[in-house]
Amino acid sequence: MSAIERQADATPARAVRFADVAKRFGEVTAVERFSLTIEPGRFVTLLGPSGCGKSTTLNMVAGLEAPSEGRIFIGDRDVTDASPADRDIAMVFQSYALYPHLTLFENIAFPLRARRRRTAEPDVQRKVKEAAVALGLDGLLARYPREISGGQRQRVALGRAMVRNPTVYLLDEPLSNLDQQLRVQMRSELKDLHLRLGATMLYVTHDQGEAMTLSDAIAVMSGGRIEQF
Repeated sequence: MSAIERQADATPARAVRFADVAKRFGEVTAVERFSLTIEPGRFVTLLGPSGCGKSTTLNMVAGLEAPSEGRIFIGDRDVTDASPADRDIAMVFQSYALYPHLTLFENIAFPLRARRRRTAEPDVQRKVKEAAVALGLDGLLARYPREISGGQRQRVALGRAMVRNPTVYLLDEPLSNLDQQLRVQMRSELKDLHLRLGATMLYVTHDQGEAMTLSDAIAVMSGGRIEQF
């Protein structure tokens, strides 16, 4: 059994459910009230132009923004008022958000060592090395982010998410900083990763081709509304 398959077995995918969720910033409505269920193990993309509410929706799932109305569920659990650390999610950002002073190994291991229940060191070593092999980063773990390519940095960010064995992955335009050729390559790798992990993934992009390539389903957003699913 591969490292990825062991990870997929370790943590089951969960559904994400929005129940009459809306978000307002003062007089501005960023997300109109909507209800939506993302089934466990599905790759669902929020697609739309800048300012349509897709990143705000993702941030509400992550716990970085609180809904103005409605409830959010991960699996059977209401996480609307839960802290980000208590939601069993992992987020991958557009900017990679790597620590430049840490090696790739330490970047990937960071969530295991920063969590309130720290992971035993032998398990840290095992999980990081398994993620590195799965993502083609083995042999690079002693390097620093400045010493690797943009595509490799994005793999490090994915590895940092993978070692947590989350029930839901949240990906906020993670490929938008890459050149076109590398974006096409990373789309293929990300789709393959999803198929092998069997994880629930909620993805944000403004790129229609990217959404069509990666997704099991697409929520098309405009003006804070989900126009079509």
